[in-house]
This record gives sequence, structure tokens and C-alpha cells, in this order.
Amino acid sequence: MRRRHYPPERNVVPAHLTLFHSLPDEHRREIVATLDVVCRGLRPMPLSVTGLRLLGNGVAVAFSSAELVALRHELAREWAMWLTPQDSARIAPHVTIQNKVAPDAARALHRELTATFRLDGARGEGLNLWRYLGGPWELVRRFKFTGR
Repeated sequence: MRRRHYPPERNVVPAHLTLFHSLPDEHRREIVATLDVVCRGLRPMPLSVTGLRLLGNGVAVAFSSAELVALRHELAREWAMWLTPQDSARIAPHVTIQNKVAPDAARALHRELTATFRLDGARGEGLNLWRYLGGPWELVRRFKFTGR
């Protein structure tokens, strides 16, 4: 869906659910160490689809998961001194499938998908840490949920 509806010139990172938008690169070693320990202790987690969300200039699939919210809260507490106001706010889990389009185009896709979209659920299997390079993105590391 993202490949079909996201502007191709902006679709540089695969579909994802963002936990944080801007973690400081100067603390990368500490961030990696924390994610390594935390993710090794977690099992893949179920994500319930709560519906489609109109973003104004795009559309997203909204999710709920007590486990995901708890994980995000734990990480936010650990990194509180580094977080931007956006990353200090409460999370509204979603995967953006369309963004940076005219509001009319977003409303049209939202109407179309509301009539046809069905997804019973999904599963979070790990976290990816990305680094923004002023345009392109670089994958720093993948952290799989490997706990038992």
C-alpha cells in the first residue's frame, strides 16, 4: 500500500511504525546498548488494527498495543533528557501509507480505503534504528525481539 500511495521521491524508508523521530546521534552508543538489551528480552508483540487515520496530507493505518506503548514508555523514560517535545508526547501508533499529498487526495484515498481495507492484525518483531543524513537515511542496526 505504501509503494502504491506514497510519493515515490519521499518513500526512502520502508513502511514502519515510528517510536521516536529524533534521537541524538552523539548518544548512539548508549541508544544501541539500551535497544540491544531491551529487545533481547522481548517476544514479538501483537498489534491490533484500530482503523484508518486521516492525517490531513496523508493516510495511516492506526494500531493499538499495550506492549508497544509500555516499551515506548520505558525507552522514553530512559532517554527523557534527550527527547524533543515531539518525542516526549504520547504515542499514537500508526503506519503512514500516504503522506505529503494535497488534502483532497488524502481524503479521497481515506474514503476509498475505508470501503475496502481489511487487516485483522499485525505483529511487531523488532526495532530498527535509522540515521537521517539530510535527505537519505542510513540503517544503523536492526534489533529483533528474541525473548522467550
